[in-house]
Amino acid sequence: MTNAGTAASAQIRADALQRPPPIRNRDLPLLSFRAVSKKFTDGTEAIADVSFETHAGTIVSIVGPSGCGKSTLLRIASGLSAASAGEVSLDRTSVGYVFQDATLLPWRTVRRNVELFAELRGVQKAERQRLCREAIALVGLEGFENHYPNALSGGMRMRASIARSLTMKPRAFLFDEPFGALDEISRQRLNEELLRVFLVERFGGLLVTHSVYEAVYLSSRVLVMSARPGRIIADIPVPFPYPRAPGLRFEAAFAALAGTVSEILQKASE
Repeated sequence: MTNAGTAASAQIRADALQRPPPIRNRDLPLLSFRAVSKKFTDGTEAIADVSFETHAGTIVSIVGPSGCGKSTLLRIASGLSAASAGEVSLDRTSVGYVFQDATLLPWRTVRRNVELFAELRGVQKAERQRLCREAIALVGLEGFENHYPNALSGGMRMRASIARSLTMKPRAFLFDEPFGALDEISRQRLNEELLRVFLVERFGGLLVTHSVYEAVYLSSRVLVMSARPGRIIADIPVPFPYPRAPGLRFEAAFAALAGTVSEILQKASE
């Protein structure tokens, strides 16, 4: 990409951060779980009596022991799995879902992968290309539009996956351990990138993660689940305002809050 093109993309991001879009219906729940339970056909009870709400302009993280039903919650929220009991409220016409794997099509370039969801929805080519350009600029993949997935690092593939969902302009984003397979440096960098995109797009996010530090750094609230069957045993507000500088991770208040979450999580695992 030319220097002029890079400067233009940077200006798009800067302008968006200075003039973020208004949060629509801030006080209305974007996603609501009411006494939701899930029992599989083999009798396994994954989650039991789960209730919580999320709102636009917030990120809520879910942490808990392995196998406690965190990913099951996301699958129920997205409609990929049905609850056995309870009620779920979410406008599924405006949802982005980012899986643990980037799930890019290896025979399509970054640009063609990012355009995929808009293409499947029948968006006209010119509009599809505009959405693609904006999304690629937001995640910082300018210059890699014509690369294939096998030529990208794991972090870059995940950026492309996020960009693909951004073309849908979702009001809600579901993240299922998206950075779990990355090294610590890449993971922290993508945490910062995700926060930047969040500040631009102002979506409501629900993030499943095994990292307490990631949960505290990214989130407005952290939900802690018990061992299976998973229940919400703590709902912890995160008081640090956005935007958050990377140095926040080294502050005493951050360490104290992460320690509180870790202590609750440890007890949940016993």
